[in-house]
Amino acid sequence: MKRPIVALIYDFDGTLSPGNMQEFGFIQAVGKTKEEFWASSNCIAVGQDASNVLSYMKLMFDEAKKAGIKLRRSSFKEFGKHIELFPGVKEWFGLVNRYGAAHGVKVEHYINSSGLKEIIEGSEIAKEFRHIYAGTFIYNEAGEAEWPGIAVDHTAKTQFLFKISKGITSQHDSTMVNSSIADDKKRIPFSHMIYFGDGETDIPCMKIVGMFGGNPIAVYNPDSAKKRAVAEKLKRQGRVKFITPTKYTEDSRTFKLVKAIIDKVKAEDDLRILASGK
Repeated sequence: MKRPIVALIYDFDGTLSPGNMQEFGFIQAVGKTKEEFWASSNCIAVGQDASNVLSYMKLMFDEAKKAGIKLRRSSFKEFGKHIELFPGVKEWFGLVNRYGAAHGVKVEHYINSSGLKEIIEGSEIAKEFRHIYAGTFIYNEAGEAEWPGIAVDHTAKTQFLFKISKGITSQHDSTMVNSSIADDKKRIPFSHMIYFGDGETDIPCMKIVGMFGGNPIAVYNPDSAKKRAVAEKLKRQGRVKFITPTKYTEDSRTFKLVKAIIDKVKAEDDLRILASGK
């Protein structure tokens, strides 16, 4: 019998990593503090009434040019090597994959981020994801970034949920993602999705996953009372079903939650097969 697929979909900054990915090398390379960089980015966004994502991408481009840094894919990947991760993240994927396989479920991992795909691709966990949906630059013939290619804000992230459901990895596709497919023909039903996010920018994705029977989870850094308060607020508002600390070890609440959801998906799939008379 075909095994059901469970998709674990992660925001990146604040969810798998304790900071924004630009803060682990890039900002230092252009001679800024993270406070200075984000204040300048916000100033652009507010002053121009512009997208926060496009504003930080422009600022990265401008500051790199001032510092004489050529932004190539390889440059971004080099910055990605320095990204810090929450406890247990490096071992997490194998842990969940093994549990799923032992219980008749195929597990897949995805990134859905407003950050940069090129930086995430340089991180030590990049190989764990079936696909990384995130912002990108357009590169010229010399291989240097010259313009934003894809900017992913909090509402744009929702399109990738539908692409995951239909098995579409192309980020520019706008035809297949809008095609009508019966629920039982979708590669991954929303009810088989687990969405991990840490803040209000994840609300649209959390809402959609929960609305269609999936499992949105708000994670929070246990060292931050402010982050926990945000997660608790999301739970009170009905945006998420569960909250959990950003600890991804075998003895963590996060793993207990995921195991229970995998068990539930498998049980429901078994019941569906029995009901069909097969």
